[in-house]
Amino acid sequence: MTRLHNDPAAFADEALEGFVAAHRRWVRPVPGGVVRATAKTPGRVAVVIGGGSGHYPAFSGLVGQGLAHGAAVGNVFASPSAQQIRGVAKAAQAGGGVLLMYGNYAGDVLHFGQAAERLNGEGIPTRTFAVTDDISSAGPDEAHKRRGIAGDLPVFKAASAAAEQGSTLDEVARIAAHANDRTRSFGIAFSGCTLPGADHPLFTVPEGRMAVGLGIHGEPGIGEEPVPTADEAAELLVTTLLKELPDGIGTPHGQRAAVILNGLGSVKYEELFVVYRRVAQLLDEAGVTAVDPEVGELVTSFDMAGISLTLTWLDDTLEALWTAPADTPAYRKGAVPEAAAADEESYEAEEGPEAYTASEESRRAAATALDALRLLKETVDTHADELGRIDAVAGDGDHGIGMQRGSTGAYEAALEACELGAGARSLLTAAGDAWADKGGGTSGALWGIVLRALGDALGDTERPTPASVAHGVLRASDGVRRTGGAEVGDKTMVDVLVPFAETLGQQVDAGAELTAAWDAAATAAERSARDTAHLLPKMGRARPHAEKSLGTPDAGAHSLALIVRAVHGALATCQ
Repeated sequence: MTRLHNDPAAFADEALEGFVAAHRRWVRPVPGGVVRATAKTPGRVAVVIGGGSGHYPAFSGLVGQGLAHGAAVGNVFASPSAQQIRGVAKAAQAGGGVLLMYGNYAGDVLHFGQAAERLNGEGIPTRTFAVTDDISSAGPDEAHKRRGIAGDLPVFKAASAAAEQGSTLDEVARIAAHANDRTRSFGIAFSGCTLPGADHPLFTVPEGRMAVGLGIHGEPGIGEEPVPTADEAAELLVTTLLKELPDGIGTPHGQRAAVILNGLGSVKYEELFVVYRRVAQLLDEAGVTAVDPEVGELVTSFDMAGISLTLTWLDDTLEALWTAPADTPAYRKGAVPEAAAADEESYEAEEGPEAYTASEESRRAAATALDALRLLKETVDTHADELGRIDAVAGDGDHGIGMQRGSTGAYEAALEACELGAGARSLLTAAGDAWADKGGGTSGALWGIVLRALGDALGDTERPTPASVAHGVLRASDGVRRTGGAEVGDKTMVDVLVPFAETLGQQVDAGAELTAAWDAAATAAERSARDTAHLLPKMGRARPHAEKSLGTPDAGAHSLALIVRAVHGALATCQ
């Protein structure tokens, strides 16, 4: 378990602060993460990687010459926000464009995509790329749905080395895709990891058994088998990966591969070497030449007791990039050219509004919205542990703490906006941006959309009406579905948001006052949240473990039902 921490909600920020203090030769802090401490080469492509905390050396430990130019660092097991990613990218970019790289998880896809849109809009050419190496998370026919695990490293390395050689943004992106197409990973675990402040692991494995095909966020494996010997573990990993060769490789014999035997947190290096001894024998028997193999902790999951094996099937281009020198806090190879230290730079904080202009009616509505956000935050705080337990059934267990961070950030931003005289739109926009930034992950992005949509519908000048509120909720529902890609029946928050929005609209159209209409809609939301217990998830990290979630409601759906009921209290008070 994670024993040494202060406030669990501050763990990621404090860990990053300590990491920077210990590695000033390689990195320096910027808003959202870290960038190289060495001088930029004008006109070069910048490779910016990122993801949630809890996976060190990924992602901050891989910043330095020959590897990433910057890393956006999210909260524990939660993607960094679009604002964090944009901040790191702007600090790292040198005029040649930016390639944003991350593992293929819904929150990362949303936030990195939003950051790319903003950067492109600001005139910084930006591309995105998601690593999809984990063969256990989807079949070959759905390879684009696979998650990224320890294969992040060789794909990041290939793209970064290409950028170091002066390749164009298009070429660096092509190299990333080529490396990803030829990378496969598979893992096993003997126990789950425990998040900071939690008193139990995200999943457990029965005594004498191991989980097969686990994820690096603590997602349970796709099956269980008896605990093997070291040699048997090596044989399972190697034979599984050799069954799925990339296109163009008919047989492993005569091939060359970058090999990573990755420890997930608690397996000691000596144990890894015992396993790798047999991995090397098996690859040699198959006619595969291991090129610069790596044995150690490269992409971890706190204290998870497990290992994974990654093979990247090399051609001449990829081999040259894999063996190219690199110098980072956690990964070093060969000798990099001596580089000057970067000049001290100041990084602009995001500009706040020059002044809020709002009618008195809208400011009164903003005060009601602030009260609703306070009740929302208190509700999330009360149920955070419960939400984490629900999420851990088939996901990674971070929903409760992510909702806490997001709702707290939203309330604090709204309070500041209210004190400065904001109307309803400006207050909810500030709250939405803060939720997305502080919460991170999929839920952070989607709750940012919800609050912004509500704010846009209410405006800063008009007195809100039941019709404008219902319209805002409908816009929020449409925005969440459009951005997240989920529909009713997929076992997500959409299963609650859609019936809530529809019921609210129907009640308002029938002439009900807002409080009564919201009450009816909240009741429909509660019923819909309970009904998600009977659904199989079709989206996100829970999808590969669908059967595990039967009988348990979706965490995002449940939290939304709790929240809309709490908001009803604020509406009733203001009547």
